[in-house]
Amino acid sequence: MLKGVPFVAVAFAFCACSSTDNPDGAASDASSACPVTDASAEMADPFAGVPTQAEAMFMTLFKSPLVVEGLTADSAGNLYAAGRAGSPCPVYRVSPGGVMAIVGNIMAPCSPNGLAFNRAGDLFVGDGDKIYQLTPNEQAPPMAAVFASGVPGANGLAFDKAGNLWVSDGTTGQGRVWKVSSGGIVSEAFRVQPLANLVNVTTNADAGAETGGVGRDPRALPPGSLSVTATTRTAADALGSVPIVANGLAFAPDGTLLIADTARGAIWRAAFDAQGSLLSRTGCDSTFAPDTLCLDDLFVAHPILEGLDGIALDGSGRVWGVANERNAIVVVSAGGAVREVFRNDPDSTTQLRNGGPLEFPTSPFLVGQKICVTQSDVSRRDNFPNAAGEVKPAGPELAKISCLVQTLPAPGLTLPIQ
Repeated sequence: MLKGVPFVAVAFAFCACSSTDNPDGAASDASSACPVTDASAEMADPFAGVPTQAEAMFMTLFKSPLVVEGLTADSAGNLYAAGRAGSPCPVYRVSPGGVMAIVGNIMAPCSPNGLAFNRAGDLFVGDGDKIYQLTPNEQAPPMAAVFASGVPGANGLAFDKAGNLWVSDGTTGQGRVWKVSSGGIVSEAFRVQPLANLVNVTTNADAGAETGGVGRDPRALPPGSLSVTATTRTAADALGSVPIVANGLAFAPDGTLLIADTARGAIWRAAFDAQGSLLSRTGCDSTFAPDTLCLDDLFVAHPILEGLDGIALDGSGRVWGVANERNAIVVVSAGGAVREVFRNDPDSTTQLRNGGPLEFPTSPFLVGQKICVTQSDVSRRDNFPNAAGEVKPAGPELAKISCLVQTLPAPGLTLPIQ
């Protein structure tokens, strides 16, 4: 039995800002957070040593008979992911050499998402509205126990220095981020701004839903489609909505929490004081819940980040992520510059980007100077249709874990953040 602490890198520094250039139209107070970076390094080249599109090569480490989503690692460099829709759902450990062992299980019905280790080497897995806990054991794989409940859509997981587990609400689209104490007590810490508020909402009793809201609704094409004419391009259907605004989570050494916003292609930041109280401003828009972050809590937004899912930070403060619907790996410098590291090239005949090596990547993890990613092969946008590539909906393998062959310029630090 191996009880490990995973590797990933984090080195963000934040300071108090008092800029009056507030996107919300009001001056920021002294508690708002902004990044402090090495100016000379940023001016020289914030991406020095980052592999280029032409250099990037991938090695498939493991092909899974079940879809996998989240990814983490232990101190020996073993990767961990959990299979979806199993009976039960297995927790895989994959060695650096690609040897797989089942080290735990989650009771069916199950569809696990994010994973994270605590300092004791126990593994936590988000699934539905629950967080499961287990100690990985290859010889006698345990059935995971419920650690906490009341976290609907549990998706990204990250531990802070005090041993609290933070959880995002994923596909529910409400942008909630919960803090779960070491005793399993759940409290809502804040919300990322959802794409639409509930103004002008009407209840459709027959559909069991509410209709309306004010905001916007980005869609993935496919499964959505357009009506293309000589004069315009408008929606031909209502398919492909992307509501996720709180996805991957990652803590910096100073305690700042970064949150991936899939729908906007953005990263938010939440800063805390020494007692763990939120410093970042909330309540700027009365049409949202009062604990909703203000727009000046947005760190970066960029079209390259559209579909941003999981994130991980390296020792130079760079944020590494996967833009799942674009079949791309992306990186953001400590100062907010954005670069696409790799995106599947289009097929010379079909112009589709669904042939790999990336097949809807969902979660990155940094092991030393290596980045590995889970790939769920979902049939959306660049990965549509998903019948091409190494893994296919007809099986026998439905998903995979792959690693970039080239090394990164900065190694990972130990998680949880010390």
